[in-house]
Amino acid sequence: MNTMMRGMGNMQGMMKQVQKMQKEMVEAQEKLNKAEFTGVATNELVKVVFTGNRRMKDIHISEGLVDPEDTEMLQDLVMMAVNDALTKIDTESEKTMGKYAKGLPF
Repeated sequence: MNTMMRGMGNMQGMMKQVQKMQKEMVEAQEKLNKAEFTGVATNELVKVVFTGNRRMKDIHISEGLVDPEDTEMLQDLVMMAVNDALTKIDTESEKTMGKYAKGLPF
């Protein structure tokens, strides 16, 4: 019976560790979601700001960049800036949240 009680104590300790890790993960995700990531295109002609949960918060297009004869360039610059911001979010997400996935059995 003594061995069984020790096993229960170990299980309770593990559950507390899991609960602590879950709380830390939620806090880290919330912090990441509130963080801002700025993506830029060539010479900062287009600049976008996203939050960590991938919501665009702002976009700035330099004056004089809009040329009705060359909308493709503007489209390319917007895509470049958006992809830059999303890459930064992915990198930070992996850095912040990836540590919780290491060592898990699933």
